[in-house]
Amino acid sequence: MSDPSPLDQTQGRLAPATPLNPRRRGIIVGASDGLGAVLARRLAHEGYSLALLARRKDKLEATCHEINQSLGQQAVYPYVHDVCDYEEVPALLRRIVADLGGLDLVIFAAGVNYPPGGIDKYNFETDHQMIEINLIGAMAWLTPIAEMFQSAKAGQMIGIGSVAGDRGRVGNPGYNTSKAGLATYLEALRNRLTRHGVNVLTVKPGFMKTEMLKAAQGATPFVIAPEKAADDIWKAMKKRKQVLYTPSLWGWIMLVIRHIPSFIFRKLSF
Repeated sequence: MSDPSPLDQTQGRLAPATPLNPRRRGIIVGASDGLGAVLARRLAHEGYSLALLARRKDKLEATCHEINQSLGQQAVYPYVHDVCDYEEVPALLRRIVADLGGLDLVIFAAGVNYPPGGIDKYNFETDHQMIEINLIGAMAWLTPIAEMFQSAKAGQMIGIGSVAGDRGRVGNPGYNTSKAGLATYLEALRNRLTRHGVNVLTVKPGFMKTEMLKAAQGATPFVIAPEKAADDIWKAMKKRKQVLYTPSLWGWIMLVIRHIPSFIFRKLSF
């Protein structure tokens, strides 16, 4: 179970939003390090009040402390949560919305990558874990928030996918499947929610300088810092884009890869 509400442990609650001080409120799932933590820093500096969720309490609290120290005020709050604890989501979501005083944004940035160890290796256990975290964990959070935003006819939802989800490649079928499933789910939400004024953004990064890069097999071209991806995501948020490749070059690369005929593609080894 999660810890008691972090806002109850501080010296006061969030400053109320006013016309002169509009306070946007968001949730980032998977925010203790990597792209999630970088996005938290960026959005906090852009005026968001954020609930940051992650499984590792020490790293999560350290991230929140660093961001709040840099701002000179309390803007981000830690909520310890394992995305595989699906039953915990409804109550935790209600508590976060009450603590923040509403919700305008959700970013699902949690994700893992467990390569099977070669194109002749298979591992159902790690494939199962990737599906549970990367896909079902996202659905557990985004489904109730989609319903909430649809009723409010406002809101923004962002899922961090991967270029790996654009096609089934030989290197890591389980990871490809988890990210392809997430992309399809986000597209379905987008098709439902756009007519209700809700923006759904699918982010497809290439290689980033995070811990997950260690799981990459083979060459890792066009590696970017997570700060670059966060900057691209912020710009896409403001434009209410639907799909973002970061860096943008991956959009052209994946356009080519998606159109390679199957009889050729199945002979490739990347």
